[in-house]
Amino acid sequence: MATERWVSATKQPTDLPDPPHGLDPGTDPSLGNALRPTRLDEYIGQAELKERLRIAIEAAKSRSEPLDHLLLHGPPGLGKTTLAHVVASEMGASVKVTSGPALTKGTDLVGALTRLEANDVLFIDEIHRLPVAVEEFIYPAMEDLRIDIAVDAGVHARTVTVTLKPFTLIGATTRAGLLSSPLRSRFGLTHNLNYYEPGELLDILCRSAGLLSISAERDALERVALRSRGTPRIANRLLRRVRDYAQVRTGGVISATTVDEALALEGVDEIGLDEIDRRYLTTIHKTYQGGPVGLEALAATMGEDAGTLADVVEPFLLQRGLVARTTRGRELTKDGTDRVRKVIAGEVWT
Repeated sequence: MATERWVSATKQPTDLPDPPHGLDPGTDPSLGNALRPTRLDEYIGQAELKERLRIAIEAAKSRSEPLDHLLLHGPPGLGKTTLAHVVASEMGASVKVTSGPALTKGTDLVGALTRLEANDVLFIDEIHRLPVAVEEFIYPAMEDLRIDIAVDAGVHARTVTVTLKPFTLIGATTRAGLLSSPLRSRFGLTHNLNYYEPGELLDILCRSAGLLSISAERDALERVALRSRGTPRIANRLLRRVRDYAQVRTGGVISATTVDEALALEGVDEIGLDEIDRRYLTTIHKTYQGGPVGLEALAATMGEDAGTLADVVEPFLLQRGLVARTTRGRELTKDGTDRVRKVIAGEVWT
Protein backbone atom coordinates (compact mmCIF):
# COMPACT_ATOMS: atom_id res chain seq x y z
CA MET A 1 0.00 0.00 0.00
CA ALA A 2 1.42 3.39 -0.96
CA THR A 3 2.54 5.70 1.81
CA GLU A 4 0.41 8.82 1.76
CA ARG A 5 -0.51 11.75 3.98
CA TRP A 6 -3.53 14.03 4.00
CA VAL A 7 -3.23 17.67 4.96
CA SER A 8 -6.22 19.98 5.00
CA ALA A 9 -5.75 23.60 4.10
CA THR A 10 -8.28 24.60 6.71
CA LYS A 11 -7.77 22.07 9.50
CA GLN A 12 -4.83 21.24 11.76
CA PRO A 13 -3.25 18.01 10.40
CA THR A 14 -2.81 15.04 12.66
CA ASP A 15 0.16 13.79 10.64
CA LEU A 16 2.52 16.66 9.96
CA PRO A 17 3.58 17.31 6.37
CA ASP A 18 7.12 17.88 5.28
CA PRO A 19 8.38 21.08 6.95
CA PRO A 20 8.84 24.31 5.01
CA HIS A 21 11.65 24.18 2.46
CA GLY A 22 12.66 20.84 4.00
CA LEU A 23 13.07 22.14 7.55
CA ASP A 24 13.24 19.22 9.95
CA PRO A 25 10.90 19.94 12.89
CA GLY A 26 13.37 18.32 15.26
CA THR A 27 12.04 17.83 18.77
CA ASP A 28 9.02 20.11 18.41
CA PRO A 29 6.20 18.25 16.62
CA SER A 30 4.43 21.49 15.74
CA LEU A 31 7.50 23.25 14.36
CA GLY A 32 7.22 22.22 10.71
CA ASN A 33 3.55 23.12 10.50
CA ALA A 34 4.10 26.45 12.29
CA LEU A 35 6.84 27.58 9.88
CA ARG A 36 5.30 26.40 6.63
CA PRO A 37 3.97 29.25 4.48
CA THR A 38 0.29 28.81 3.74
CA ARG A 39 -0.19 31.64 1.23
CA LEU A 40 1.70 32.88 -1.80
CA ASP A 41 2.26 36.20 -0.06
CA GLU A 42 4.13 34.36 2.72
CA TYR A 43 6.25 32.31 0.32
CA ILE A 44 9.64 33.98 -0.15
CA GLY A 45 11.51 33.83 -3.45
CA GLN A 46 10.66 32.36 -6.88
CA ALA A 47 8.93 35.61 -7.89
CA GLU A 48 8.23 34.60 -11.49
CA LEU A 49 6.65 31.30 -10.45
CA LYS A 50 4.54 32.99 -7.78
CA GLU A 51 3.16 35.46 -10.29
CA ARG A 52 2.29 32.68 -12.74
CA LEU A 53 0.60 30.71 -9.98
CA ARG A 54 -1.27 33.75 -8.68
CA ILE A 55 -2.80 34.36 -12.11
CA ALA A 56 -3.59 30.68 -12.71
CA ILE A 57 -5.17 30.22 -9.27
CA GLU A 58 -7.30 33.35 -9.55
CA ALA A 59 -8.52 32.29 -13.00
CA ALA A 60 -9.29 28.73 -11.87
CA LYS A 61 -11.20 29.93 -8.81
CA SER A 62 -13.26 32.37 -10.88
CA ARG A 63 -14.32 29.44 -13.10
CA SER A 64 -14.84 27.11 -10.10
CA GLU A 65 -12.35 24.70 -11.66
CA PRO A 66 -9.25 22.98 -10.29
CA LEU A 67 -5.86 24.47 -11.08
CA ASP A 68 -4.18 23.04 -14.15
CA HIS A 69 -1.72 20.20 -13.49
CA LEU A 70 1.65 21.56 -12.35
CA LEU A 71 5.18 20.17 -12.74
CA LEU A 72 7.94 21.62 -10.53
CA HIS A 73 11.55 20.67 -11.15
CA GLY A 74 14.88 21.76 -9.75
CA PRO A 75 17.48 20.85 -7.13
CA PRO A 76 16.32 19.48 -3.78
CA GLY A 77 15.47 21.84 -0.94
CA LEU A 78 14.05 24.74 -2.97
CA GLY A 79 10.45 24.47 -1.76
CA LYS A 80 8.61 22.21 -4.22
CA THR A 81 6.72 20.39 -1.47
CA THR A 82 5.90 23.66 0.27
CA LEU A 83 4.48 25.09 -2.96
CA ALA A 84 2.11 22.12 -3.26
CA HIS A 85 0.71 22.95 0.18
CA VAL A 86 0.52 26.65 -0.69
CA VAL A 87 -1.43 25.89 -3.88
CA ALA A 88 -3.89 23.70 -1.97
CA SER A 89 -4.32 26.39 0.65
CA GLU A 90 -4.93 29.09 -1.95
CA MET A 91 -7.51 26.84 -3.65
CA GLY A 92 -9.20 26.07 -0.32
CA ALA A 93 -8.60 22.36 -0.87
CA SER A 94 -6.73 19.47 0.71
CA VAL A 95 -3.45 18.01 -0.48
CA LYS A 96 -2.55 14.36 -0.60
CA VAL A 97 1.20 13.68 -0.47
CA THR A 98 2.86 10.59 -1.88
CA SER A 99 5.97 9.77 -3.94
CA GLY A 100 6.92 7.97 -7.10
CA PRO A 101 8.76 5.10 -5.36
CA ALA A 102 5.74 4.52 -3.07
CA LEU A 103 3.39 4.00 -6.01
CA THR A 104 4.62 0.57 -7.02
CA LYS A 105 1.38 -0.70 -8.59
CA GLY A 106 -1.43 0.81 -10.57
CA THR A 107 -3.82 0.03 -7.73
CA ASP A 108 -1.78 2.29 -5.43
CA LEU A 109 -2.51 5.24 -7.71
CA VAL A 110 -6.14 4.22 -8.15
CA GLY A 111 -6.62 4.25 -4.40
CA ALA A 112 -5.07 7.70 -4.14
CA LEU A 113 -7.11 9.18 -6.97
CA THR A 114 -10.48 7.79 -5.93
CA ARG A 115 -10.13 9.31 -2.45
CA LEU A 116 -9.72 12.82 -3.82
CA GLU A 117 -12.55 15.30 -3.37
CA ALA A 118 -13.39 17.94 -5.95
CA ASN A 119 -10.49 20.38 -6.61
CA ASP A 120 -8.12 18.51 -4.25
CA VAL A 121 -4.37 18.38 -4.94
CA LEU A 122 -2.43 15.16 -5.41
CA PHE A 123 1.29 15.83 -4.87
CA ILE A 124 3.72 13.20 -6.17
CA ASP A 125 7.33 13.77 -5.15
CA GLU A 126 10.10 12.17 -7.23
CA ILE A 127 7.56 11.69 -10.00
CA HIS A 128 10.32 10.66 -12.40
CA ARG A 129 10.53 7.37 -10.47
CA LEU A 130 6.99 6.29 -11.28
CA PRO A 131 6.86 2.78 -12.79
CA VAL A 132 5.64 2.60 -16.38
CA ALA A 133 2.57 0.61 -15.33
CA VAL A 134 1.53 3.39 -12.96
CA GLU A 135 2.06 6.08 -15.59
CA GLU A 136 -0.50 4.34 -17.82
CA PHE A 137 -3.16 5.00 -15.18
CA ILE A 138 -2.17 8.65 -14.85
CA TYR A 139 -2.70 9.62 -18.49
CA PRO A 140 -6.52 9.17 -18.69
CA ALA A 141 -6.86 10.46 -15.13
CA MET A 142 -5.11 13.74 -15.98
CA GLU A 143 -6.85 14.26 -19.31
CA ASP A 144 -10.30 12.70 -18.99
CA LEU A 145 -10.81 12.28 -15.22
CA ARG A 146 -11.26 8.55 -15.51
CA ILE A 147 -9.43 5.32 -14.78
CA ASP A 148 -9.84 2.11 -16.76
CA ILE A 149 -9.40 -0.94 -14.54
CA ALA A 150 -9.04 -4.43 -16.04
CA VAL A 151 -11.11 -7.03 -14.19
CA ASP A 152 -10.49 -10.81 -14.46
CA ALA A 153 -8.50 -12.28 -17.32
CA GLY A 154 -8.89 -14.44 -20.40
CA VAL A 155 -12.39 -14.85 -21.82
CA HIS A 156 -13.88 -13.25 -18.71
CA ALA A 157 -11.76 -10.12 -18.99
CA ARG A 158 -13.58 -6.81 -18.93
CA THR A 159 -12.76 -3.19 -18.22
CA VAL A 160 -14.41 -1.08 -15.55
CA THR A 161 -14.25 2.69 -15.92
CA VAL A 162 -14.07 4.75 -12.73
CA THR A 163 -14.95 8.43 -12.99
CA LEU A 164 -12.83 10.80 -10.90
CA LYS A 165 -13.63 14.15 -9.37
CA PRO A 166 -11.77 17.16 -10.80
CA PHE A 167 -8.32 17.42 -9.23
CA THR A 168 -4.90 18.98 -9.65
CA LEU A 169 -1.79 16.82 -9.97
CA ILE A 170 1.43 18.49 -8.81
CA GLY A 171 4.57 16.57 -9.67
CA ALA A 172 8.02 17.36 -8.28
CA THR A 173 11.31 16.09 -9.58
CA THR A 174 15.00 16.83 -9.33
CA ARG A 175 15.61 15.15 -12.70
CA ALA A 176 13.09 16.43 -15.23
CA GLY A 177 15.00 14.79 -18.06
CA LEU A 178 14.00 11.35 -16.77
CA LEU A 179 10.28 12.06 -17.19
CA SER A 180 8.71 10.43 -20.21
CA SER A 181 7.55 12.83 -22.93
CA PRO A 182 3.89 11.71 -22.73
CA LEU A 183 3.79 12.45 -18.99
CA ARG A 184 5.60 15.77 -19.26
CA SER A 185 3.28 16.97 -22.03
CA ARG A 186 0.19 16.48 -19.86
CA PHE A 187 1.19 19.18 -17.38
CA GLY A 188 -0.37 22.54 -18.18
CA LEU A 189 2.10 24.45 -15.98
CA THR A 190 5.81 23.64 -15.84
CA HIS A 191 8.42 25.59 -13.93
CA ASN A 192 12.04 25.19 -12.92
CA LEU A 193 12.85 26.43 -9.40
CA ASN A 194 16.04 28.46 -9.22
CA TYR A 195 18.58 28.76 -6.43
CA TYR A 196 17.81 31.59 -4.03
CA GLU A 197 19.72 34.84 -3.76
CA PRO A 198 21.39 35.58 -0.38
CA GLY A 199 18.88 38.36 0.26
CA GLU A 200 15.96 35.97 -0.19
CA LEU A 201 17.58 33.45 2.12
CA LEU A 202 18.09 36.21 4.67
CA ASP A 203 14.36 36.98 4.54
CA ILE A 204 13.59 33.29 5.10
CA LEU A 205 16.01 33.12 8.02
CA CYS A 206 14.57 36.27 9.60
CA ARG A 207 11.08 34.79 9.34
CA SER A 208 12.20 31.44 10.78
CA ALA A 209 14.15 33.11 13.58
CA GLY A 210 11.11 35.18 14.52
CA LEU A 211 8.78 32.19 14.58
CA LEU A 212 11.28 30.17 16.61
CA SER A 213 11.95 33.05 19.04
CA ILE A 214 15.65 33.02 18.18
CA SER A 215 17.63 36.10 19.17
CA ALA A 216 20.03 36.80 16.32
CA GLU A 217 21.85 39.82 14.94
CA ARG A 218 21.07 40.59 11.31
CA ASP A 219 24.70 40.33 10.19
CA ALA A 220 24.83 36.91 11.83
CA LEU A 221 21.86 35.72 9.77
CA GLU A 222 23.53 37.21 6.68
CA ARG A 223 26.52 34.94 7.33
CA VAL A 224 24.21 31.93 7.56
CA ALA A 225 22.52 32.95 4.30
CA LEU A 226 25.86 33.19 2.47
CA ARG A 227 26.73 29.64 3.56
CA SER A 228 23.38 28.13 2.58
CA ARG A 229 24.19 27.17 -1.03
CA GLY A 230 21.19 29.09 -2.33
CA THR A 231 18.88 26.55 -0.68
CA PRO A 232 16.23 27.34 1.97
CA ARG A 233 16.35 23.81 3.37
CA ILE A 234 20.04 24.19 4.12
CA ALA A 235 19.55 27.70 5.48
CA ASN A 236 17.02 26.49 8.03
CA ARG A 237 19.17 23.49 8.94
CA LEU A 238 22.22 25.68 9.55
CA LEU A 239 20.10 28.08 11.60
CA ARG A 240 19.13 25.22 13.90
CA ARG A 241 22.75 24.16 14.30
CA VAL A 242 23.79 27.73 15.13
CA ARG A 243 20.90 28.00 17.59
CA ASP A 244 22.04 24.83 19.38
CA TYR A 245 25.64 26.06 19.55
CA ALA A 246 24.56 29.46 20.86
CA GLN A 247 22.31 27.90 23.48
CA VAL A 248 25.19 25.87 24.89
CA ARG A 249 28.15 28.24 24.39
CA THR A 250 26.93 31.86 24.24
CA GLY A 251 23.78 32.03 26.33
CA GLY A 252 21.49 31.83 23.30
CA VAL A 253 22.60 35.07 21.60
CA ILE A 254 23.63 34.57 17.98
CA SER A 255 26.34 36.93 16.76
CA ALA A 256 28.54 36.82 13.66
CA THR A 257 31.29 35.22 15.72
CA THR A 258 28.87 32.60 17.00
CA VAL A 259 27.91 31.70 13.41
CA ASP A 260 31.54 31.37 12.38
CA GLU A 261 32.35 29.12 15.32
CA ALA A 262 29.22 26.98 15.00
CA LEU A 263 29.56 26.38 11.27
CA ALA A 264 33.29 25.74 11.55
CA LEU A 265 32.34 22.95 13.93
CA GLU A 266 29.91 21.67 11.28
CA GLY A 267 32.64 21.80 8.62
CA VAL A 268 30.85 24.43 6.52
CA ASP A 269 33.20 27.07 5.11
CA GLU A 270 32.50 30.69 4.27
CA ILE A 271 30.95 29.95 0.85
CA GLY A 272 28.93 26.94 1.99
CA LEU A 273 31.18 24.06 0.95
CA ASP A 274 31.16 21.07 3.27
CA GLU A 275 33.49 18.10 3.67
CA ILE A 276 32.25 16.13 0.66
CA ASP A 277 32.45 19.20 -1.60
CA ARG A 278 36.06 19.84 -0.63
CA ARG A 279 36.91 16.16 -1.03
CA TYR A 280 35.32 16.19 -4.50
CA LEU A 281 37.46 19.16 -5.55
CA THR A 282 40.70 17.88 -4.02
CA THR A 283 40.22 14.43 -5.56
CA ILE A 284 40.01 15.93 -9.04
CA HIS A 285 43.02 18.13 -8.29
CA LYS A 286 45.30 15.56 -6.69
CA THR A 287 44.32 12.27 -8.32
CA TYR A 288 43.33 13.47 -11.79
CA GLN A 289 45.50 16.60 -12.09
CA GLY A 290 42.48 18.84 -12.39
CA GLY A 291 40.59 16.64 -14.85
CA PRO A 292 38.88 15.77 -17.01
CA VAL A 293 37.59 12.70 -15.19
CA GLY A 294 34.44 10.66 -15.68
CA LEU A 295 31.77 10.72 -13.00
CA GLU A 296 31.89 6.98 -12.35
CA ALA A 297 35.68 7.00 -11.95
CA LEU A 298 35.48 10.00 -9.62
CA ALA A 299 32.75 8.37 -7.52
CA ALA A 300 34.75 5.13 -7.25
CA THR A 301 37.85 7.03 -6.13
CA MET A 302 35.88 8.92 -3.48
CA GLY A 303 33.90 5.88 -2.37
CA GLU A 304 30.63 7.72 -3.02
CA ASP A 305 27.55 6.99 -5.11
CA ALA A 306 27.67 8.58 -8.56
CA GLY A 307 24.04 9.65 -8.27
CA THR A 308 24.78 11.47 -5.02
CA LEU A 309 27.62 13.38 -6.65
CA ALA A 310 25.51 14.28 -9.70
CA ASP A 311 22.35 15.30 -7.83
CA VAL A 312 23.62 16.68 -4.52
CA VAL A 313 27.25 17.79 -4.84
CA GLU A 314 27.72 18.98 -8.40
CA PRO A 315 24.80 21.42 -8.89
CA PHE A 316 26.15 23.95 -6.39
CA LEU A 317 29.75 23.54 -7.53
CA LEU A 318 28.64 24.13 -11.11
CA GLN A 319 26.63 27.16 -10.06
CA ARG A 320 29.61 28.64 -8.23
CA GLY A 321 31.84 28.01 -11.25
CA LEU A 322 34.23 25.75 -9.34
CA VAL A 323 33.89 22.80 -11.69
CA ALA A 324 32.94 22.36 -15.35
CA ARG A 325 31.02 19.43 -16.82
CA THR A 326 32.38 18.70 -20.29
CA THR A 327 31.96 15.92 -22.84
CA ARG A 328 35.24 14.46 -21.59
CA GLY A 329 34.28 14.56 -17.92
CA ARG A 330 34.55 16.86 -14.91
CA GLU A 331 37.25 19.53 -14.80
CA LEU A 332 38.25 22.11 -12.23
CA THR A 333 37.89 25.71 -13.32
CA LYS A 334 40.42 28.37 -12.37
CA ASP A 335 38.26 29.32 -9.35
CA GLY A 336 38.02 25.64 -8.42
CA THR A 337 41.77 25.21 -8.58
CA ASP A 338 42.28 28.33 -6.47
CA ARG A 339 39.81 26.97 -3.93
CA VAL A 340 41.64 23.65 -3.69
CA ARG A 341 44.95 25.43 -3.15
CA LYS A 342 43.40 27.30 -0.23
CA VAL A 343 42.24 24.00 1.22
CA ILE A 344 45.70 22.49 0.84
CA ALA A 345 47.31 25.59 2.33
CA GLY A 346 44.99 25.33 5.33
CA GLU A 347 43.23 28.63 4.64
CA VAL A 348 39.94 26.70 4.70
CA TRP A 349 39.11 23.38 6.30
CA THR A 350 40.25 20.10 4.81
